[in-house]
Amino acid sequence: MAQLSDRLQRLAPSATLAMSQKSSEMKAQGIDVINMSVGEPDFNTPDHIKQAAKLAIDENFSKYSPVPGYPDLRQAIARKLERENQLHYTPSEILVSNGAKQSVCNTVMALVNPGDEVIIPAPYWVSYPQMVLLAGGTPVIVEAGFDQNFKMTPAQLEAAITPRTRLIILCSPSNPTGSVYSKDELEALAKVILKHDDLFVLADEIYEHINYVGKHQSIAQFDGMKERAIIVNGVSKAYAMTGWRIGYIAAPEWIVKGCNKLQGQYTSGPCSVSQKAAEFAYVSSQECVEEMRQAFERRRNLIVSLAKDIPGLEVNVPEGAFYLFPKCSSFYGKQTPDGKIIANSTDLAMYLLEKGHVATVGGDAFGDPACFRMSYATSDENIREAMRRIKDVLGQLQ
Repeated sequence: MAQLSDRLQRLAPSATLAMSQKSSEMKAQGIDVINMSVGEPDFNTPDHIKQAAKLAIDENFSKYSPVPGYPDLRQAIARKLERENQLHYTPSEILVSNGAKQSVCNTVMALVNPGDEVIIPAPYWVSYPQMVLLAGGTPVIVEAGFDQNFKMTPAQLEAAITPRTRLIILCSPSNPTGSVYSKDELEALAKVILKHDDLFVLADEIYEHINYVGKHQSIAQFDGMKERAIIVNGVSKAYAMTGWRIGYIAAPEWIVKGCNKLQGQYTSGPCSVSQKAAEFAYVSSQECVEEMRQAFERRRNLIVSLAKDIPGLEVNVPEGAFYLFPKCSSFYGKQTPDGKIIANSTDLAMYLLEKGHVATVGGDAFGDPACFRMSYATSDENIREAMRRIKDVLGQLQ
């Protein structure tokens, strides 16, 4: 009997995309579903960036681009890193890909051999462990739960490192929790990393600009860490450009060359028009970024206050990104009005979708079965109505 490769058998489907698809199917049936499952800004791409894309079309940027991206875009990214992060990279240390997701996967595939271990603090973005499995590596999950504000400690990191550890994946601001590592916290982790030869950190900084606690901090800033860090970033979240599919890595040149070799064999360079739009996003006014950040902060304050008003939920205050990751384990073992038992967060998310018509994602998929994820990248009205529905249907559990 024909079957798919062993590599695919090891992978799980994306839980976030699965919930989003189910909510879309319910909407198509005429059900009023509020979708809080997908991490996507609800804003439109700013007009000045769209104009740059239109100009690129008129100027015939319609041919293949170089595999690592146009030199002008890589130069613009280098200037951004210098200006905003005080990090010096040359264009040859930058590679542009089809979204930050490909940037993460490129890095994992370029660095991880079968049997290598990759440390991933939980809660984590759903795709990290799956990408490690795809590379034949072993995900080593470090539990960093609600009580420690979802952040891994230096002692936890040190305890997880073995001779087989090759890479650490760190996301700050975090998807799914919104937690942000401070400069001191990152420096303490960096000291642990630097004690071990040939140990690298993938710093996923895609939510850099959606930050409510001041200046973004990168682990690459500390002495000795630029040679050990692969920064992943892109335009999706900060500029509301998810569908344009532009992400990048900034890393030591030998890693960039490896990722370039890999990308050259399976996608080549990303969309030419998207690259010109991204270049203009980086070199033009950043007012739109701050306007969207302020809107997200207002929504964060709104959803936190409403969630704290729901009996049974435990809520921390996210410091970045646009997710709330409340603890919901007090509802496990309770019964729905039609007699079903809520055994875990996936059951709870399904109950909220089917009875409350609010799409969320169970924490099981993110490595923390005690919580569930809500994206507040939606209107104030949607947030108010979604939380009203959630409060109502959770109140019906017995």
